[in-house]
Parts: sequence; C-alpha cells; structure tokens
Amino acid sequence: MAVTESELSPVAPPPTASRSRRRSILVLVVLALAIVALLSQGLLHNLNYFKTVDEVLASRESIGTGVIRLEGVVEPHSIRRSNVGTDFVVTGSRGSIPVAATGTPPQLFQANIPVVVVGHFASASSTTFLGSSIMVKHTAAYIAKYPSRVKAPNGTVR
Repeated sequence: MAVTESELSPVAPPPTASRSRRRSILVLVVLALAIVALLSQGLLHNLNYFKTVDEVLASRESIGTGVIRLEGVVEPHSIRRSNVGTDFVVTGSRGSIPVAATGTPPQLFQANIPVVVVGHFASASSTTFLGSSIMVKHTAAYIAKYPSRVKAPNGTVR
C-alpha cells in the first residue's frame, strides 16, 4: 500500500477547550461593553439640567426656541392667574424673564420662592418664556447648600 501525499498533509487539530473559553470570554466582554455603553447613554440623555435666569439671558441667541428648564425666583406681585394658566416673572441676579405657564401651578407656588419652569421661548427673538410645567423643588437643605443661587431679589432666603 502506497501512502499518498494528501494523507501526509497536516490536519488541523480539533478546537481545544482554551480556544472556546477565549472566544466565550471575548463575546462576554463585548456584550458587557455594549450594555455599559447603552446604559451610560441612556443616563446621560435623561439627566435634567436647568439653566438659571442669568445663564439664559447671557446665551439667549443660542437657546432659540429649544425646550429648557429655567430656574429663578418668582418676583413679588408678578403672579397673574388666568383660565389657561399663570403668568409671572422669574428673576436672577442680573435680570428677569416673563413666563406664561399653562396649567395649574403646584400648591407651594408663590412669590419669592425658587422655581424651575419647563418650556421654551415663543420665538427666537421673544422675551416671553412659555412654560408647560412649574416645579417647586428646593428644600430647606438645598437652600442652605446654595444660598446665593436661591436668594430672592429682596435678599431673603426661603
């Protein structure tokens, strides 16, 4: 019996356990990285930052009509209730912005308190902020931690 050349050529060994283990680990690492990337992107997009009145006044052109969260102190004697909502003025240390909010404001809503209003400007050149939601979110602990941020125009801290 003669041995042919094809019978003498090397044959690849069957996959070993270490090769399968490395492939499994690689797949798990890729899956873990994908999950971390998706979670971090989801968390970053769901963070709700707000802009103070002073920040909005300083960058009014770049904000345009995009939806933002506006933080400021409700100016005394500026609250006017209507059948569609509430009009008021929020102030910062360098200026104020009139707000026309739809819906019913929270029970704690009053003059001289810090609020966050979700909404947008009526147009790119408008000075009126159209609010869709008013939040009274600052607790006494928050005010104690950030006294200069939530100080009312008359100097009081609530």
